[in-house]
Amino acid sequence: MDEQEKYGKVTWVLVYIFFLNIAVALIKLFFGLLAGSISMIADSFHSFFDSTSNIIGLVAIRIASKPPDQDHPYGHSKYENFATIAIASLIFLASIEIIRGAGQRLFSGDYSTLNISAITFMAMIVTVVINYLVARYEKRKGVELSSPFLEADAMHTRTDIYVSISVLFGFLMVKMGYPIFDPAVAIFIVVLIVKMGYGIIKQSSVVLCDMSTLDEAKIYAVVLAVKGVEGCHKIRTRGSESNIYIDLHIKVNPDVPIKDAHEISHKVVDEIKRSFNGIKDVIVHAEPNERRLK
Repeated sequence: MDEQEKYGKVTWVLVYIFFLNIAVALIKLFFGLLAGSISMIADSFHSFFDSTSNIIGLVAIRIASKPPDQDHPYGHSKYENFATIAIASLIFLASIEIIRGAGQRLFSGDYSTLNISAITFMAMIVTVVINYLVARYEKRKGVELSSPFLEADAMHTRTDIYVSISVLFGFLMVKMGYPIFDPAVAIFIVVLIVKMGYGIIKQSSVVLCDMSTLDEAKIYAVVLAVKGVEGCHKIRTRGSESNIYIDLHIKVNPDVPIKDAHEISHKVVDEIKRSFNGIKDVIVHAEPNERRLK
């Protein structure tokens, strides 16, 4: 699958999920207004807020799908990782909002606005199920299409599940006469959400900070197995799992003609691409083996 086909499929996944997120938000808003539930109405706005991540994704994917040009010789794939940072920011903002709401309830102790019915419970359960299916679908497509944005957005969708479950659990405990459980559970959910946001940032930083993506020892073993290679050093890797860039130096017999050394370099490139998945480009610098010069 080429880059254009990949990003085209990612775009359609995002469009599909965008409409599902809007549907979930409208369900929560309608039944939240019907039940006079402030928390459910707030959760509906949180779901509307989730849909903005899909818009960010569509813009980012559009940019990332552009082929390399004079200003971006390595392509535009990193824009997708910048978008995942934006997703993490949305997660942290959602966490702040949950903490604020939990604090207000914890200190005021006012739950008089709640008028929970079986229909309200059922509506929340339906939205949880929809979000769960969306998260699973988006995660599967993210892995299938090697899209860090889809995987990050799937984690973001899960935060909506946690928020909705906390609202449900809060409703239940308030009905049983334990209103303090509502803000307590919300604070616990925030811890899980923040942990997810941190995981997304950590994953994106691997690409944005050009951290090593493959084990040098494994590359070294593959390169040394190529006939004509007498040494290998200065191995460097960067990129994402689906876009890995490698550059390295190999040592060859100094008596080997330049044409043959060039051919050995090509064999090294072919062997690396055969041995590892997601290789975008390999640069091999051939140099004479100093030991033979002594």
